[in-house]
Amino acid sequence: MRTLSYTDRNFADELAAFCRGSEVPRELSAAVTAILADVRARGDLAVANYAAKFDGAKLRSREFLVSGAELAAAAKRLPPAERKAMREAHASIVAFNRRGLGRAWSGRNRQGAQVGEKYDPIRRVGLYVPGGQVPLVSTVLMTASLAKIAGCPEIAVCTPSDSRGRVADGLLAALHFLGITEVYRIGGVHAIAAMAYGTESIPAVDKIYGPGNAYVCEAKRQVFGTVGVDSLPGPSEVMIIADETARPDFAAADLLAQAEHGSGREKIYLVATSPAVVAAVAAEVELQLGVTPRADKIRRVLETGFLAVVVGKLEEAVAVANYVAPEHLELLVRETPARKLTRAITTAGAIMVGNHTPTALGDFTAGPSHVLPTGRTGRFFSGLRVADFMRRTSIVRYDRASVRAGNKVVAAFAAMEQLDAHGRSVAVRVQKP
Repeated sequence: MRTLSYTDRNFADELAAFCRGSEVPRELSAAVTAILADVRARGDLAVANYAAKFDGAKLRSREFLVSGAELAAAAKRLPPAERKAMREAHASIVAFNRRGLGRAWSGRNRQGAQVGEKYDPIRRVGLYVPGGQVPLVSTVLMTASLAKIAGCPEIAVCTPSDSRGRVADGLLAALHFLGITEVYRIGGVHAIAAMAYGTESIPAVDKIYGPGNAYVCEAKRQVFGTVGVDSLPGPSEVMIIADETARPDFAAADLLAQAEHGSGREKIYLVATSPAVVAAVAAEVELQLGVTPRADKIRRVLETGFLAVVVGKLEEAVAVANYVAPEHLELLVRETPARKLTRAITTAGAIMVGNHTPTALGDFTAGPSHVLPTGRTGRFFSGLRVADFMRRTSIVRYDRASVRAGNKVVAAFAAMEQLDAHGRSVAVRVQKP
């Protein structure tokens, strides 16, 4: 574990260098570009080739789509306890996210014109759900539930299969539970390409959502403009700000939980008010690694992606957090400082407050979507919301009286910007016949 002190002369540079470790290497970007271009040119044939290459799945184009019978069968195989957990998580997600629905409104502006806004669901959306070794069943609920609340007419889902073309029962059961019927057993960059450009078997979407590995995240970045994207949620991140009241065993468990994703590009931060806190948490990390099933993958993440920062006061912790813009932020500090930190930290994807609020609750059941910005994109992106599945349209209606009131303003701007036709288009409406 690498440790820095906020008072180190080169602290800002070293923190920046550590954060730059999550930037996309040039060779990765070039590989993504090539796959996107190939799928755009060859469609289903390229998608099938990459499914065989990366997943070992030999699929014909007519086998991309998961049948309704497969979805229903997976739902029947789901154990009752898992079905109950799914229903409970879904209820929390719906209750939270319904509050984010846009509301149409209308009123009058200063000139007497009628103005307002309306909200419409995006017509066709594409959801990416990571699968493979770690099938993220919760991501189905954290994305498709919001699309359903927004009322999107068409929802397509892409998720990778195993070498035999099978998708995890939990994923399929969650999709069946939500009434999603258009599901493709395709993952990776080629899935993003298929959703962005369309193929013979997979119609293009208008916007792509969901987390993924570094390749998927880079693919979303490159197709932006051809389609919309929600954000760039890549390999997982967590930052824990801890004072002497933090439970070291709690903090260690939460750090290991995010490292457990195991891609090797995760970022794990511990910002502590003393070296003693860092030492206590580090000791617990080693202890708990001994009983963690995915210890080998977690250790590789900790060796390259774990940074501890010692601060002298919580204001310094605020500066660190606002620079890093962590995906998940835990505040394991006293109650009064926690309230201050919650107000002062403005770039975190999600904030979990107190020793009894592990990130895993936010990942699975608290209510907000766990699709959150990573790689410092929290400086300008927010976590996924229902509003991201909707379009806002402004509405303007002038009449004879209000257009007369607006004429002088338009005339002044038309003169300043030397756009005579703009001015004339309003003036012609107020002139006497």
